[in-house]
Amino acid sequence: MLQPQWLRTFRTLVSVGNFTRTAEQLDLTQAAVSQHVRHLETQLGKLLIRHPRKLELTPAGHALLDYAREMETAEQRLAQRLAGNEDSHGDIRLITPGSIGLALYPRLLALQQASPGLNIHHRFAPTREVVESVLENRFELGIVTQKPDDPRLSVTELTREPLELVVPAGVEIHDWRDLETLGFIDHPDGQDMASRLLSRRFPGNPGVRSLPRSGSTNQISLILEPVARGLGFSVVPRHAREAFQNPQAIKVVAPADGDVEVVDTLWWITRAEWPLSARARRVQRDLQAGL
Repeated sequence: MLQPQWLRTFRTLVSVGNFTRTAEQLDLTQAAVSQHVRHLETQLGKLLIRHPRKLELTPAGHALLDYAREMETAEQRLAQRLAGNEDSHGDIRLITPGSIGLALYPRLLALQQASPGLNIHHRFAPTREVVESVLENRFELGIVTQKPDDPRLSVTELTREPLELVVPAGVEIHDWRDLETLGFIDHPDGQDMASRLLSRRFPGNPGVRSLPRSGSTNQISLILEPVARGLGFSVVPRHAREAFQNPQAIKVVAPADGDVEVVDTLWWITRAEWPLSARARRVQRDLQAGL
């Protein structure tokens, strides 16, 4: 029989990659950590290959890690079910794209202040990771920018979010050459967002890839910082622009008469097979009411 403590030790060891740090994190001795691994290997065969600076999992090790994660998920589901009717205590696990996450996180903290028994766990992630995390039950609530069609997911519309062309304050944009002069501040979704918006604003343009890149960042909260310093322009969702801390240094280029806004729909996703906890339903209601 596999003892739960052995599984916790193994899962932590794989996560941190070091026997000493595992012992410190679990408040065990290093000898105890090694003993737990030996117990597991006695029953299951070799699980780890020890290299000087890393640990490598054997096929048996990968299988055990999957099993340990499944057990952890089952424990979380049990805890959620036992506390599912309580909307002011327990964990709230929400995973979102960056832009909407910037807008929602302060509201989540306000919710936690109003109900100190709640524990907020919020992660920023692209749509693919959001879907995977909800399907694997690591997060109860997710928000995505593309509507998934997986039958295991329940999908409902949250809000609609326009894309915006943002330039330094005082800069005028009349044609494509003005964008070429500024240069593009890129980000992980920048090429896609800019292509969709600029194709509407500047029909027949040679494409965003033809523009000089003046910089890039993968931090959603920092995308507009170089724009504010006059180093280029970017295309971001409205919530990212609204959350920027230096709004007087930037300007949104409004669409011309007749231009159609480019708008992304944001979707709630949850597992379809079981009901949401009361606290998750409360989060949905409170956050949606503020958008």
